[in-house]
Amino acid sequence: MEIIDAWIQHPTPRMLRHPMFDSIRRWVGADMPDELPIGATIAALDQAGVRRAVITAWWGPDGPMVSNDEVADFVAAYPDRLVGLASVDLLRPMEAVRELRRAVRVLGLRGLRLLPWLWGLPPNDRRYYPLYAECVELGIPFCLQVGHTGPLRASEPGRPIPYLDEVALDFPELTIVAGHIGYPWTAEMIALATKYPRVFIDTSAWKPSRFPAELVAYLRGHGRHKVLFGSNYPMVSPASCLAEVDVLGLDDEARRLYLGDSAAAIFGLPAPSGAARPVVAA
Repeated sequence: MEIIDAWIQHPTPRMLRHPMFDSIRRWVGADMPDELPIGATIAALDQAGVRRAVITAWWGPDGPMVSNDEVADFVAAYPDRLVGLASVDLLRPMEAVRELRRAVRVLGLRGLRLLPWLWGLPPNDRRYYPLYAECVELGIPFCLQVGHTGPLRASEPGRPIPYLDEVALDFPELTIVAGHIGYPWTAEMIALATKYPRVFIDTSAWKPSRFPAELVAYLRGHGRHKVLFGSNYPMVSPASCLAEVDVLGLDDEARRLYLGDSAAAIFGLPAPSGAARPVVAA
């Protein structure tokens, strides 16, 4: 089957050298280049056997580190390989709504991703709410990070309960994809994905050998249609994640859903396995 990676980014030079990523560079032991060509990202997908990847813009209080137009350019260069997600300025709600509309209707991006830790604002903050309403109107998913924060920022905004719980209650029509599994609150994230039909988890930034046991059990069992594969490239390579998938002990259906079919349903892509595409709100 063809694999979909639900979370990658192609970092710009201004993102690569930002001081908040010092911890990430220390963990991966990487000598970060001044600039990374988009071809290097495609090569990493090829090495892993990833057919498509969801590539995200980054916007924080200091402005865009990877702009929506840059992401659209990446997608235009590799339209059969990349699916773009927008990001916006959370502190300027009306400008943010207009930029999201432009990113989707003009640039062709297929979702919105905001990182609560980057803004220091949990997802139930009032400033997100116009964007949630616009996501519903545009028919696109809202994607975010949950759990502790690897970069040098506070982790509390990434706690699923009560913050994301309140969002799912207030916006039952909003499709939510919560990345990075939610550790050390993984059980909370599983509870939300179980409770709400449109809440999903992606496993980006975590190799399968390090998944908490409760997530593995959920993925094998009744949560098999609620968990998406993601790598968080270039912080973690998709090849290193996929090399460990067998340790999860997934049956054929769970493996198919995890590696591509659930992501296809959420981001409006053909089902990679050729099977009937799962219903997002199932």
